Amino acid sequence: MQQAPQHISWYDRPWAALTFFTRLPLWRLYQPPRDSYRAVVEYWPLAGWVTGSIMGATLYLSSMVLPLAVAVVLAIVVRLLLTGALHEDGLADFIDGFGGGVDRERILAIMKDSHIGTYGVLALVMYELLLGTTLFSLSPAVAMVAIAAADPYAKMLSSQLVTMMPYARTEQTAKARTVYRHPGIAAGIGLTIQGLLPMAAFLWLAQVAEWYYVIFIPGLAFYFLYLLIWRKLQGYTGDCCGAVCLLVELTTLLTITLVCK
Repeated sequence: MQQAPQHISWYDRPWAALTFFTRLPLWRLYQPPRDSYRAVVEYWPLAGWVTGSIMGATLYLSSMVLPLAVAVVLAIVVRLLLTGALHEDGLADFIDGFGGGVDRERILAIMKDSHIGTYGVLALVMYELLLGTTLFSLSPAVAMVAIAAADPYAKMLSSQLVTMMPYARTEQTAKARTVYRHPGIAAGIGLTIQGLLPMAAFLWLAQVAEWYYVIFIPGLAFYFLYLLIWRKLQGYTGDCCGAVCLLVELTTLLTITLVCK
């Protein structure tokens, strides 16, 4: 017997996104229908509003009483706790797979393996070092708004993987047992607004004259990562989305560091 479709309210999908992409105990208050999790990528930048704002506020407020280097590390730790290192896990699996796999099947097998390899460890160490030193090079106020803008902007760009290519596995073999649905026009407009609003606010508040670099260079980084994933897998996975998100976000922050000197 075919199961009746679940009723999904307007708030179910954003609630599912916040539940999926953060470790906030929202599920204790309300559990959205399972089908709503197929659209969580459409509200991924919205989750970035939460994680980016909390991370940025942690850095700025703690820098008032602690050395900036300590405040940066504390902000990174807070985001790791807030997200459960979800994207960092994807980055490690992505680098392990693409670094050790010679063909599509082998790359997918390595990425699904729960064990972390040498490539993954090195990638995480280098990523956290680059992230920490990049934030340390900015003033606390600029770093706070830069984080709040770069997080959703990177998620907006990374979500295009779901739009531009099919899922590389089947729903049964997916880690989360869920395949994201293909975003439509309305979802694409929503993603654009979610990602660009914080970035526009940052560029205005920081009075960045060379704002086009901050917009263009992360987009270029995303495009090259997209080409790599398409050439190797002809499809995306959740690990690919998480890895691209972190790498594009890091590129955004590095670009901000260059233009805000």
